[in-house]
Amino acid sequence: MIAAQMYGINDVRVTELPKPSIAEGELLLRVKRAGICGTDLRMIANGFAGIGPSSPRTLGHEIAGVVAEVGSAVAGYAAGDRVAVAPNIGCGICDECVKGDYHLCPDYRALGVQLDGGFAEYVVIPEAAVRFGNVAKLPDGVTFDQAALAEPLACVYNGLQVCPVRLGDDVLIVGAGTIGILYAQLARRAGAGRVFLANRSPGRLELAKTIDGSLVTLEAEGLRERILERTGGRGVDVCVTANPSPEAQRLAVEVTATNGRINFFGGLPKSATPTLIDTNRIHYKQIMATGSTKANNHHFRKTLQFIASGLIDADKLVSNRFPISEFGQAVAAASGSVGIKTLVTFD
Repeated sequence: MIAAQMYGINDVRVTELPKPSIAEGELLLRVKRAGICGTDLRMIANGFAGIGPSSPRTLGHEIAGVVAEVGSAVAGYAAGDRVAVAPNIGCGICDECVKGDYHLCPDYRALGVQLDGGFAEYVVIPEAAVRFGNVAKLPDGVTFDQAALAEPLACVYNGLQVCPVRLGDDVLIVGAGTIGILYAQLARRAGAGRVFLANRSPGRLELAKTIDGSLVTLEAEGLRERILERTGGRGVDVCVTANPSPEAQRLAVEVTATNGRINFFGGLPKSATPTLIDTNRIHYKQIMATGSTKANNHHFRKTLQFIASGLIDADKLVSNRFPISEFGQAVAAASGSVGIKTLVTFD
């Protein structure tokens, strides 16, 4: 089979590998689509623990495909099933796993991160992932392109569960990547009155408007003044930092209204200077500040329902498709912010 394996920093090679075999409790998935995520790009650019010349890894955690083989001890799945796979696998016995939050397990592993993932023709779905419900059958009418968006959409849905949007809220999303645009769309569906979407790139904002014309797009320069002007000096009810920016986190505290809510969605690089936030603003404005990370299997299955029902038009976010043989071009498109979502295909 063909796979794109990472051997080190900026060293990803498209290579031939043996088709993997499976144990009795596992599934073998024939990958049809795998999305390129910011996590993949950061791993390629910065390296990752355990990945090296003698221990390469297949990245890719936004995965959809067809069940190719079913282990003899597996029930509930059959060869030919169209599925998407939630990547995060917990230990199954800690308090977070018992609650179903496998993504918060202190010993969690993820396909495409600690385990080989979806940038390959075939990927083994471990027994724990099969037992914990990571493999979700696609609803009728959901395409593989659309299903590859379920993982980032699930992360956004988790964010909305942690930091709710209420009817009529003014919402600011800082960052107009895949996450930011999906977050803006779900905020509208949740009842937001106005959704402001901010980004440094005017071209990115123009693209966002073609996806959802109801969004109020704002350039990042002078954002504080623009938001206060648009809200009569009050600020927004909800602010989401959908980018890895200390400046955005500081700004969030300044532009969130009294009794407002903040979700620090985008994590910061380890190399970033610790962010200094004026906690007096949080205190005196009675702001609820929280964070969200990744998603559990319930979030994942709900977002497939969102796509199936038409609540989210996932097709509008898919800008580029590259065959696995052109993986280098796919990474260049994704890292260069060409369009929104770049998919690797296996047709």
